[in-house]
Amino acid sequence: MLGVSGWFGGVKLTEVWRGGIEDHVISLAWSPDDRFVAVAGAAGPVVVLDAGTGSARHQWPGHRGGATTVTWADEGTVASAGQDGRVRVWDATTGAERFALDAGARWVESVAVSPCGTYLASAAGKKVRLWGRDGCLLRDYPDHASTVTDLAWRPGGRELTTAAYGGVTLWTPDRPDAAGRLEWKGSVLRLAWSPDAKFLATGDQDSTVHFWVTATDTDLKMFGYPKKVTQLAWDHTSRFLATGGGHRVTVWDCSGSGPANTRPLVLDAHDAASKVSALAFQRAGPLLASGADDGRVLLWHPGSGRRPLADVRFETAVTQLAWSADDVRLVVGTETGAVAVFRAR
Repeated sequence: MLGVSGWFGGVKLTEVWRGGIEDHVISLAWSPDDRFVAVAGAAGPVVVLDAGTGSARHQWPGHRGGATTVTWADEGTVASAGQDGRVRVWDATTGAERFALDAGARWVESVAVSPCGTYLASAAGKKVRLWGRDGCLLRDYPDHASTVTDLAWRPGGRELTTAAYGGVTLWTPDRPDAAGRLEWKGSVLRLAWSPDAKFLATGDQDSTVHFWVTATDTDLKMFGYPKKVTQLAWDHTSRFLATGGGHRVTVWDCSGSGPANTRPLVLDAHDAASKVSALAFQRAGPLLASGADDGRVLLWHPGSGRRPLADVRFETAVTQLAWSADDVRLVVGTETGAVAVFRAR
């Protein structure tokens, strides 16, 4: 990493520690109590780091062939997935592997824990499976027509949404078949529910963002992105939707009557030849962090202007960003395995 953080406008990012996993950081997540950070490497390993010092608490072999994602089920439980066809559940206290779940296909794209903490969903190939906290298979849903690219639980509910070519499918733990469909003739790559569950946004292969208003069953399409959209982030008020799809961060204001027929806020400070690779709003605050393959992490306040508040530079592409639950610390991962924590003040 080059230097320390730059800062503008009175907000500063101060480095707390930096370390690494010697592998491309493909996923990372804070523990619910902010004491640890779980990191998955593209080659397969899963590591739990002390959030205060960066020292390794656990180092697991993870997944043969490569890991794809890591998340926390609770303060003592880590779930990871990979190219071995398994979802592996680890005890973050003892370091033991509790069980390995067969996701039904070789490449497990994603896992998602329900808001209530009762269920774990996995997506592998065309298959979506639902598991109990004890590892028991509860549902093996009918195969999708194409590969499932993302999973997301509706905030505050028990409704699971899955993305694939042709739109979004809705599922519940109570029934074995689909509970609904949001049709769209295109390849959906990412899902993002607004925190108030009034909107569902998708990032798409054809360089668009699709947007459903759940109360009215209406939908919108945002277009004009130079590249496919794989980064989406909502602020905690559900007003702002930040999107990637190029070197600029495009922010849509969804307040009032919504973003239809409005011009978005465009945040333009990453290098023109780069692509935004990570976006993260604070969980209860107004700040947005963006990372790109130019190696920069920028801090923004979309409600206050277009100028970045802070600028941190790494030697290689930024791949992951995540805020701690208390919104004080930001963890950054890069393609060469660097992991660093910054304090925002």
